Amino acid sequence: MNSNAPITIDEYIAGFPVDIQLILDQVRSTIKQAAPDAEESICYGMPAYKAYGKPLVYFAAFKNHIGFYATPSGHAEFAKELSKYKQGKGSVQFPIDQPMPLTLIAQIVEFRVIENQEKAKAKRK
Repeated sequence: MNSNAPITIDEYIAGFPVDIQLILDQVRSTIKQAAPDAEESICYGMPAYKAYGKPLVYFAAFKNHIGFYATPSGHAEFAKELSKYKQGKGSVQFPIDQPMPLTLIAQIVEFRVIENQEKAKAKRK
């Protein structure tokens, strides 16, 4: 394992230029406001969030975009809103030269929290 790999989200964010750090901080704050009880960690080398013991969302900085990963269900639910962004399976790229769609990110996170909560309830029955 890379000994320079970040082990906290603070370390991850600190590894980028200041202008990118500001964007990453905005995304992180948006996720934390939308899912205050979510657990933060680093998973797959990027900031990760869990709710009800299951993955919620991930994000990562790249040269020209912020990657946002809300599992296929999160992307499917917001397909129309995400259609103007470049996408992969379970991922979307928000260009760093445009304002981050923070309201949309919050809506996706809130959707995923409810989804995880419902799965957890169903599992307990």
